Amino acid sequence: MRIVVMSDSHGIYCVLDKIVSAHPEADLYIHLGDGQKECDLLRQLYPDKNFCFIRGNCDTSSELPLSQVIKVNNDHTIFAAHGHTYNVKYGLSAIRKEAKCAGADIILFGHSHFRYCGYEDETWIMNPGSCMIPRDGNKPSYGIVDVTDSGVMTNIVSIS
Repeated sequence: MRIVVMSDSHGIYCVLDKIVSAHPEADLYIHLGDGQKECDLLRQLYPDKNFCFIRGNCDTSSELPLSQVIKVNNDHTIFAAHGHTYNVKYGLSAIRKEAKCAGADIILFGHSHFRYCGYEDETWIMNPGSCMIPRDGNKPSYGIVDVTDSGVMTNIVSIS
């Protein structure tokens, strides 16, 4: 299963369209928040695609969920959240605790605009960075999570 992970598009639709168009093979596209308006447009323009959208701190008056638990291939579980309610800018302990309670072994979050991929305590952790406004000195980016019978692979992709 291929999952494309985006976050923090902050009103810029064209970058999301570019990402989705570059990965027609993906089984699921997850947007981790701060982009509800452009996510609504994605859903309209790609009705055949499987999307999961999370509410970010800038998605005011949104009815999107703050987090979501997603079962993948019977062997893995994703905990996806924007991250602001877990103070991810100051550490990952709160989001890791919540993911553990949910039985998740993959954590996806945004909010900080800093890309990160790691594997700690049998848990894959990814922040795809911001697809529009990175704050870590890198190019805008998004993530790819591949879940196969052989395991999980996470990767950050720079947008040129």
